[in-house]
Amino acid sequence: MKKTDKKQEQKQEHVFLFEKINYKILLIGIAVIALGFLLMSGGGSDNPNVFNEEIFNFRRIRLAPTTVLIGFGITIYAILKNPKKA
Repeated sequence: MKKTDKKQEQKQEHVFLFEKINYKILLIGIAVIALGFLLMSGGGSDNPNVFNEEIFNFRRIRLAPTTVLIGFGITIYAILKNPKKA
């Protein structure tokens, strides 16, 4: 290998796979997923002999899983988005 080839390899800039907007959308998607898991938490009982109906409320059964799925959709969109299109 010539010296000029080595210099050209060293001068090459690191090329990122995604643009800045893709990373922003990806972070938003991860935050939405985390929010969904936070909404899903709780509802347990301190006493194992007492049943708590709160585990079956709307927030844990409908809202939290929907939020997680929306977050996954946002992250998939961030991965597939091509920012170079005009």
